[in-house]
Amino acid sequence: MRRYLAVGLDCYLCLVTAGLLVRPYVDSATVPEAVALLVGPVLVLSFLNQVVLTALVGAGAGKLIMGIRVVSVPDVGRPCLVRLVRRWLYGLCWLPMQPWYGLRARLAHARGAGPVARVCEEGVLHADPVGLRQVRRSDLLAHRRAVAGRAA
Repeated sequence: MRRYLAVGLDCYLCLVTAGLLVRPYVDSATVPEAVALLVGPVLVLSFLNQVVLTALVGAGAGKLIMGIRVVSVPDVGRPCLVRLVRRWLYGLCWLPMQPWYGLRARLAHARGAGPVARVCEEGVLHADPVGLRQVRRSDLLAHRRAVAGRAA
């Protein structure tokens, strides 16, 4: 649930900020121009939040608020920039397709085909395709303390 709230916060903050940035220019623009004016700042703000901020502090704004950190697997360290960019690009393709996946699953279930199988990695539903995981900050701190205690 925290992950979904973090994504919602990220989307909300990104759209509100982009809307405030382009507001002075939207009044004189047509609808297609206004959409084009909004898409650019949304993409830039999304990149800054998901890639740059995560590279600097370990999480984007929504994840920071919800107490979640992004770590690379298996070393549980800070993710590299290349993985973060790949994850951001994947998210741009994955998120808009979710209504289609939900509709397809409901139609398949209505026809009696049963539930649509969901592929998961290592038995973890919602596995990240680029080797990154989202963990609660408290769990990450407990893990690091345990590893440090074992090494001592």
